[in-house]
Amino acid sequence: MPDLNEFHDFNQRIIDEFRANAGRVAGPFENARLLLLTTVGARTGRPHTVPVGYLPDGDRRLIIASAGGGPRHPAWYHNLVARPRVTVEDGAFTYQADATVLGGAERDRAFARAVEADPGWGAYQAKTERVIPVVALVRADVGPPPGRFGDALIAIHGAFRRELELIRREVAESGPGGLGAQLRVNCLTLCQGLEMHHGHEDAAMFPTMDARHPELAGTMARLREEHEVVAWLVGRLREVVSEGGAGDRATVLAEVDRLVAELTAHLDHEEERLVPILNAMSP
Repeated sequence: MPDLNEFHDFNQRIIDEFRANAGRVAGPFENARLLLLTTVGARTGRPHTVPVGYLPDGDRRLIIASAGGGPRHPAWYHNLVARPRVTVEDGAFTYQADATVLGGAERDRAFARAVEADPGWGAYQAKTERVIPVVALVRADVGPPPGRFGDALIAIHGAFRRELELIRREVAESGPGGLGAQLRVNCLTLCQGLEMHHGHEDAAMFPTMDARHPELAGTMARLREEHEVVAWLVGRLREVVSEGGAGDRATVLAEVDRLVAELTAHLDHEEERLVPILNAMSP
């Protein structure tokens, strides 16, 4: 029998490190996508937090109730089936999400993508007679993040930097046969996120800066130009990873590197010029 105290201590160390380092964890999970999932106990009514790996999926995050291939679903799965509203910590923000258990062909497609990206999921399924569930998490609260505006911008930028880092590694380590389905989804989800983020800035934050700080006209013009460059590169990445694109490792890696260079320079510039002002504007 596994030592439950040791397992709890191991999870708690991951949780503590995750919270102390904005979602980054060293060791075997250094290059993993992790989040902290807090469910409410189905029987106890008490909050229960666990670290879980996730797969990007557009505006959803998919988590897999593998329990290491054990014979029973993990406790957190039973909890969210009973109470689907959960709390998610992603390293940048903490928010409420609604959990939906995927069924039928949708579950099978998602799990197949997961196995293609990491055969360990398939090994877990082979160890158990139960069908390992796949759960979609969709953010429920979509209001502005708490805290100072500039600090929130840094957190958002940090999440994009981290995801680009992971995607670049995944592309570089992919096989010669082209990108796997989940890696394509990872890239397309990043593209979607960048477009949404810059769209919000163009529609709200930048006009506010124009009105309140006309002395920044030159800076704002340059930031808008950078948005256009990033938008073109995002479109190019989407093209090469789509089903109709080339999709080979060398082509995609070259586009990822171009996006990394331009986006990193843009994020650094935006933070340098706007974060102090945004924090001063915060209520």
